[in-house]
Amino acid sequence: MTPLVIAHRGASGYRPEHSRSAYELAIALGADAIEPDLVPTRDGALVLRHENEISGTTDVADRPEFEDRRTTKTVDGQRLTGWFTEDFTWHELTTLRTRERLPQLRPQSAAHDGDEPILRFEDLLGILDAAPRSVGLVAEVKHATYFDGVGLPMGQLVDAAIGAAGWRGDDRLTVECFEKGVLRDLGARGAGGRLVYLQETRGSAADEVATHGSSAPTYATERTDAALAALADEFDGISVPLGTLMAGVDPVAVDDPGPVRSDVVERAHAVGLDVYTWTLRPENRFLPAPLRRGGDVAAHGDWERWYTSVVRTGVDGVFADHPDLAVRARELVADPAAVHRSEG
Repeated sequence: MTPLVIAHRGASGYRPEHSRSAYELAIALGADAIEPDLVPTRDGALVLRHENEISGTTDVADRPEFEDRRTTKTVDGQRLTGWFTEDFTWHELTTLRTRERLPQLRPQSAAHDGDEPILRFEDLLGILDAAPRSVGLVAEVKHATYFDGVGLPMGQLVDAAIGAAGWRGDDRLTVECFEKGVLRDLGARGAGGRLVYLQETRGSAADEVATHGSSAPTYATERTDAALAALADEFDGISVPLGTLMAGVDPVAVDDPGPVRSDVVERAHAVGLDVYTWTLRPENRFLPAPLRRGGDVAAHGDWERWYTSVVRTGVDGVFADHPDLAVRARELVADPAAVHRSEG
């Protein structure tokens, strides 16, 4: 059981997410792959931001020259007010600086606010090409249906960027999305790599809602045995929240040698799908209640018990804000005696 450790937006537990330092630190900490989120600019550049609304992860709200760009939009059914990448050119976005998204929870990361500019997709591909070892890429395409509707076709943009960087068909490449349509588009374009369908616990995919309205299939119905078998005909894997992966599962002791049974892992594997899960975070705020320690939400709880239990499900990849901790959990599962050696 050796799942890939995928650095979620880089080493985002230590540095502002999607910054150069977050990506480079993730590589140094042993991540097997990096996960960026891709959103477009008005002129078609793909930039690395968790969302197209960027007031929480950049200093755009402090820039008087961009005050008039503040607006309200509905993206995938959610009404949002702020500043959106598709209203800026890439040249304009180069003037912004990154910020920690969770400053109260991660003040050490927030100490790096303002240090670095936003990056493009090709910048990260260059970082990976220059890495001292092979490091994979798990790129998330954001809001494909929405961007198609405003004249920014994500399949075309992603494929062009992959091709220009020489990554088409690269073994390091995986592309994921909460919508199947853009994954099919990329497959048809010959982008290569693995295609992974992201699923929420509840709700429906935006492209399904756009086509079927209120009768759109839910993510939950897309996890029936028949639905998983159908997905396996088109895609290489699914990626589910930790709550779905660990539904009905109790964490076990770090040195417990037995497997942890996850229903979705077993059923997906039975039809040939890989399974990924998100997101491992060690702070009390994100851990199951029995694993929290003390009253400080920012303090680390019993993350080792949680992480190792997730690894023991046989999941194929884990997304982690602190990739070194996920690597450590994987090592503990592979060699339970290491628990006692580290305590000694």
